[in-house]
Amino acid sequence: MSFPTANRRDVIRLGLLSLSAAALSPAMASAAVDPMSKEAVLFDPEVPVLGNPKGDVTLVEFFDYQCPYCKSAHPGIARLVARDGKIRHVMKDWPIFGAPSEYASRLTLAAGRGHAKAQAALMATKARLTIEDVDTALANAGFDPRKLKTAYEADRKRIDGILQRNGVQAENFGLMGTPAYIVGTVLFPGVMETAVLEAAIVQARKG
Repeated sequence: MSFPTANRRDVIRLGLLSLSAAALSPAMASAAVDPMSKEAVLFDPEVPVLGNPKGDVTLVEFFDYQCPYCKSAHPGIARLVARDGKIRHVMKDWPIFGAPSEYASRLTLAAGRGHAKAQAALMATKARLTIEDVDTALANAGFDPRKLKTAYEADRKRIDGILQRNGVQAENFGLMGTPAYIVGTVLFPGVMETAVLEAAIVQARKG
């Protein structure tokens, strides 16, 4: 299934990439999942979900911890997701701003049940980040960065696979940067005004 953009044109899926086994979980690899399928994009079991995991609408967000637009928009989106109560908010790390972004994504994905807290701490930062800034923000939120690094090394294959799949999807959607959103099956590149997001959610519920 291809994903229409906000103007309802089908996304051109040029040269879909076949992910290597290293980029897939065992379950996904065994099923030879198309990384651009609806299931893979919206329901990757290894990508963190905020909001209501059983919600009736899925909101996918491609983001980077150093993207100022992602960080400024995030609180409003979080409030909308909480107020609605029936939105699956799928956060897809797409670290495109260099090593600190990759480092932040790896450590937060290694935080396990603490992922949402670690993510919130980094999304609350106001500027571009250094490795040291990432460590400081996580430490201030109650995490030990050294333990997160150890957890990442122990789970490197799974975490790097998530990041690779997210990147493949973003590239095949033709995204030029972060943020970008999918509401239901409609792609919205760039920042979304709250009213536009709310209208998209209403439309997604109509099917």
